[in-house]
Amino acid sequence: MNPTDLRTIAPPPPAPGVKYRRILLKMSGEALCSQEGGFGLDPEAIGLLADELAHVWRTLGVQLALVVGGGNIFRGLRGSASGMDRSTADSMGMLATVMNALALQDALEKRGVPTRVQTAIEMPKVAEPYIRRRAVRHLEKGRVVIFAAGTGNPYFSTDTAAALRAMEIHADALCKATKVDGVYDSDPKKNPDAKFFPRMSFDEFITQKIGVMDTTAVTLCRDNKLPIRVFKLAEHGNIERVLRGENVGTVIELAG
Repeated sequence: MNPTDLRTIAPPPPAPGVKYRRILLKMSGEALCSQEGGFGLDPEAIGLLADELAHVWRTLGVQLALVVGGGNIFRGLRGSASGMDRSTADSMGMLATVMNALALQDALEKRGVPTRVQTAIEMPKVAEPYIRRRAVRHLEKGRVVIFAAGTGNPYFSTDTAAALRAMEIHADALCKATKVDGVYDSDPKKNPDAKFFPRMSFDEFITQKIGVMDTTAVTLCRDNKLPIRVFKLAEHGNIERVLRGENVGTVIELAG
């Protein structure tokens, strides 16, 4: 579909049985790769992800905001560890997220999903600047919004950027798509006896120093009472299951 035709598409109505009407979905840059730990962009992987997002957008009528990491292109921490200035390395990492956002936007619009990319670092020739009210208006009109370039500041992860944007747009939940099927007390790929947590409180997550999401992001969600859903992205249909409130992955929320 020609992107200019997307202006005439009306937002789909919300489907019955949907728990979260507006979410922010955080994915790593590896979601756009052909394999775990891979480098660059794989058209097939991007297409599969776009297919699932388009299906959810079209059938559930939810408002989708996305944040994609840039680790498949450049990791700021890795650059810093090799001797690069941290601010410079993080700026390069933020630019990598813009490349991923544009690639995902292109794939979504080819599937008939109206999409906007907003960046925390202004680059008006390729994307909109991040403006909170404009982002919310896009969501209300049924457009998918992809937030890129993190917070626009060094020393902050894309997890923290996702938590911040989720708060600003008043999302119902922050959904973190990972390589494993939820939160464990250790790496289940290395420890077959790792304990799985279907539910846990924010304080439990922070105290146990679980590495699936950085502490700053989790603390921000705790202080603003925003639930986090952690689930496995690679399992087809999981995004829809999470949106319907099914028992998929791990729910991190305030203690009852």
